[in-house]
Amino acid sequence: MNLIEYPDRDVMLLDLANKIAGELRAGLEQHERVSFCVPGGTTPGPVFDTLSGVSLDWDRVDVLLNDERWVPETSERSNTALLKRRLLVGKAASARLIPLHRDVPTPEDGLEALMPAVEAVLPLNVLLLGMGTDMHTASLFPGADQLELGLSDAAPTLLAMRAPGAPEPRITLSAEALKTAISTHILITGPEKRAALERAQSLSPMEAPVSAFLPEASVHWAP
Repeated sequence: MNLIEYPDRDVMLLDLANKIAGELRAGLEQHERVSFCVPGGTTPGPVFDTLSGVSLDWDRVDVLLNDERWVPETSERSNTALLKRRLLVGKAASARLIPLHRDVPTPEDGLEALMPAVEAVLPLNVLLLGMGTDMHTASLFPGADQLELGLSDAAPTLLAMRAPGAPEPRITLSAEALKTAISTHILITGPEKRAALERAQSLSPMEAPVSAFLPEASVHWAP
């Protein structure tokens, strides 16, 4: 694990945004299109704000979420809505969003229709992950109903996931799909998540799903 510690969150968020922009730009020099896979939640919001102002060939960038709560975009818990407000604006408005939600009752109902577009942008160029204090990442939660499959080499690209710590059903990229990334960053803040990260290093992925990504990741932490 490559742990990068910062004196404060503002410095970290700006530095991380600059690193990601550089990686996307480098990818675009070698490929016609690149893919950028991102978490939801509030922590990465400032990274998105900075990236949305960066001059890039955004019309050649495919953006997709690590996972999505199975809620409509009108919900305040919709990660898709967050992306449209914080990242897919300004200079980044021309990026192509790969959807992880459809207007059907359950994620199982939507998997077949959503899968081809996600598979078409693999391998991922740049992956940004978050982590919860329970050591989940994406919607790979400890105790989730399909966690063993989601962590396995035989996992499909997308899975429906339900977990005790998640109030609604989710759809998530599998670990196998996420680990195709050329570059992986994990963003965490605060002492509680730092302590969880330390615990995760000595636990199995079934106990601490984020540990599946630590060997290849740059982990960015600020108090």
